[in-house]
Amino acid sequence: MNRYPRDMHGYGANPPHANWPGGAKVAVQFVLNYEEGGENSILHGDAASEAFLVDVLGAAPWPGQRHANVESMYEYGARAGFWRLHRLFTEAGLPVTIYGVATALMRAPAQLAAMQDAGWEIASHGLKWVQHKDMPPEEERAQIAEAVRLHTIATGSRPLGWYTGRSSLNTVELVAQHGGFAYISDTYDDDLPYWKVIAGTPQLIIPYTLSANDMRFVTAPGFDNGEEYFTFLRDSFDCLYAEGEAGSPKMMSIGLHCRLVGQPGRFQGLKKFIDYIKRFEQVWVPTRLDIARHWAEHHPYVAPEVVPSQLEKAAFIERYGSIFEHSPWIAGRAWESELGPANDTAIGLHFALRSQFRMASDEERLGVLRAHPDLAGKLAAARRLTAESTAEQASAGLDALTDAERDDFTRLNTAYVDKFGFPFIIAVRDHTKATILEAFRRRLDNSPAEEFATACAQVERIALLRLKAVLP
Repeated sequence: MNRYPRDMHGYGANPPHANWPGGAKVAVQFVLNYEEGGENSILHGDAASEAFLVDVLGAAPWPGQRHANVESMYEYGARAGFWRLHRLFTEAGLPVTIYGVATALMRAPAQLAAMQDAGWEIASHGLKWVQHKDMPPEEERAQIAEAVRLHTIATGSRPLGWYTGRSSLNTVELVAQHGGFAYISDTYDDDLPYWKVIAGTPQLIIPYTLSANDMRFVTAPGFDNGEEYFTFLRDSFDCLYAEGEAGSPKMMSIGLHCRLVGQPGRFQGLKKFIDYIKRFEQVWVPTRLDIARHWAEHHPYVAPEVVPSQLEKAAFIERYGSIFEHSPWIAGRAWESELGPANDTAIGLHFALRSQFRMASDEERLGVLRAHPDLAGKLAAARRLTAESTAEQASAGLDALTDAERDDFTRLNTAYVDKFGFPFIIAVRDHTKATILEAFRRRLDNSPAEEFATACAQVERIALLRLKAVLP
């Protein structure tokens, strides 16, 4: 099976209504990443110093050496930045989700106590704040387990949320397989939570952000000052709030770091944003765990009746082989092509089938046209149409013609086939008897090339209508 694993469709044009508490127009969620003491360091047994997300121009790892400047910047986050942010959120009465690196939490007793006294959610940010992209799955699996163990020791309970950040292609699957998480956040692909089936089990995903994230103070292109940061946050909020007012509420994630936005000049931009959103009614400021519990209650996982891209070939052809009349080879070729989540809706699967029809030779497409029955013809009278054709012709009343109407169809069918060599094809669900007869007469004047193209377009339209009857 040639299957494309990435989901480029998601909720599509009509996402579910979030139904946030109190009819909120947007859910604004603040994450504070606590990484200080869990970063790369020779002291932590790592091969080199840290170089990521720091105020050192051109920072690079120093193999076998400690980097005094970088270490002191992380220390600033723990010693000063954390407390500045702690005062801001506790005085504002706003909840925070901590992404806590397990080894960092073990080195932060005072900060951890303050987090817990404030009632903040403490999710796991992995064992260490290190890169995972080249980590073997077995090692990453072991680190996930150790992160949960240390987190439980530090906080008194296991984490219910997870975010690695510097993740591998295996991270989401490995965390889900470890189990016990209300949500995983190692994606950036939506403005709403969604369910992902991993190893047969549904897992809630709450996407995170790297755009509304203070890391952009030290990455390019990024924020030069707190005012730019505030402007970006405000504009993001305004867009999402307006969408919520229009009936499509979303969530806004904001990612923070003690050593970054905890700096005074940057901090002012965050404070201005918090003051700004407090002017609005119907804004929900939850933890990520609050969002997870809300979504599980209001949008529980519902298994689809069928997932086309995951069917074996025989089952796929059995279900969709008749979408193009008596032409199961189209479904067979579609199954062998690149299918993925984007093809699991009526529009998506139609695209896959239609592409195979369009790539077929003129002779093959002519065969598809000739496989269609005459409208209200002998096959219909003898009840030998496919179930789809029977229902379609009945929808336009072609199963209940007067003698005069039947004579009209017989005469037109004969003239049409004599001229073009295939039956007259039209998506009857789009028409009435009168408009079908009008189209019949008009299209008889087409050239063979014009009518071949017209008939093929109608075959594609019929296929889409058939798929819409059986898929979302």
